[in-house]
Amino acid sequence: MASELGDGERPAPTRRLAWVSRELVVIAAGSVGVILVAMTLQLSFGAYPLAPLDAWRTLSNPAVLGNEAAWRAFLLGGTVPEYETGTLIVWTIRLPRVLVALLVGVNLAVSGAILQAITRNELASPFVLGVSSGAGLAVLLTVVVFAGLLPFLPLFAALGGGIAFLLVYAIAWQGGTNPVRLVLAGVIVSSVFGSIQTGLFLLIEDVGVAQGVVAWTAGSLVGADWAQVRMLLPWTVIAVGSAFAGARELNVLTLGEETADSLGLSVERVRFLLSAVAVLAAATSVAAAGIVGFVGLVVPHIVRRSVGTDHKRLLVGCAFAGPALLVAADAGARLALNPAQVPVGIVTGLLGGPYFLYLMRKHGGFGGFR
Repeated sequence: MASELGDGERPAPTRRLAWVSRELVVIAAGSVGVILVAMTLQLSFGAYPLAPLDAWRTLSNPAVLGNEAAWRAFLLGGTVPEYETGTLIVWTIRLPRVLVALLVGVNLAVSGAILQAITRNELASPFVLGVSSGAGLAVLLTVVVFAGLLPFLPLFAALGGGIAFLLVYAIAWQGGTNPVRLVLAGVIVSSVFGSIQTGLFLLIEDVGVAQGVVAWTAGSLVGADWAQVRMLLPWTVIAVGSAFAGARELNVLTLGEETADSLGLSVERVRFLLSAVAVLAAATSVAAAGIVGFVGLVVPHIVRRSVGTDHKRLLVGCAFAGPALLVAADAGARLALNPAQVPVGIVTGLLGGPYFLYLMRKHGGFGGFR
C-alpha cells in the first residue's frame, strides 16, 4: 500500500503525528516518571504511614474504583461510604492533594507559555506580570468581605487577574511595549496588590483563619481535597483546551505583529482572547492553591529549550512538565520537615528565583523572545 502513495505523501496518521518529536516524548516520559515517584511518596508517608506497595494497592482497591456512591461523593460532593482507615486517608486526603497539584501545575505552565508568546518575552509569567497577585487579591477580598460569593471564586479570581494584567499593559504602554517595561510594570502591580493583601489581614479577627490566609498567599496545598478538584477540573479543561486550539495563532504571534497582520491574523483580537485564557488558567490555580510562583516562568522556558518554539509541542510538553514540577515540589514541601509542612510556593520560589536570575544573566536582551 505504501508503494502506491505519490511522492511526498504519507499515511494520514503519520502526518497527524508529525509534530511529535523525540524530545517531546522524552519530556513526557520523564515527567510521568517524576509524577509517579512523587505520587508514591505522597500516598505512602505521613502521620499514617503505608508501605509504597500497600499505598498503590489501596489506590487500586476495587471496592472504591467500582463504587458509584464513592465516585458520586468525590466528583459531586456528599458523604463518602465507610472504608477502613488507610483507604479513607489515601482516597480522601492524599490523592486529592496530588490531583490538585497536577491540575495547578498544568494551568500555571500553560498560562506561562501563552503569556510568553503574546508578549514575546521569555521572562513573562502569571507571577511576574502581576496576574497571580491580582487573582490573589480578588480571592482574598471574596473570602474576607464577600464570603457569600465563594461558589463564584474562580470567576472573581479571573476578574482580578485580568484587571492586574490590563494595568500592567497600561503602565508599560508607551506607543507599544517591550520586555523591560512589561516586567517592571508587573513588579509595580504585584507590589501594590501585595500591600493591599497584607492590609486585608487586619480585617481578619480569627487567628486560625489569618494563619491559613498567610499560608495560602505563600502558595499551599495543605488541606486540599475533592472540593478543590471539583472546582479546578472544569476550568482547567476549558483553559487548556482553548490553549491547544490557539496553538497556531500563538506560533504566528511570536513572529511579530507586522508579520502576523500580513498573514491575516487579527492580532489584537487574538491577543485579547488568548490573554483571557492565560488569565483564567492562572486565576483558577490561585483560587485553589494560592500564589505559587515561578512555575509559569520556569517550565515553558525549559520545555522550549528542548522541543523548540512550535506551540503545539510546547503546550503538550508544559502539560506534562508543569504537573511533574509541582507534584515533586509539593512532595518535598510536605515531607522535608515532617510533621511540619512548608507551603509549596516557598519551594517553587527557592527553585525559580535562582533560575530567574540565570535567565537575566544569560540573555543580554532581558527576556526578549527568541
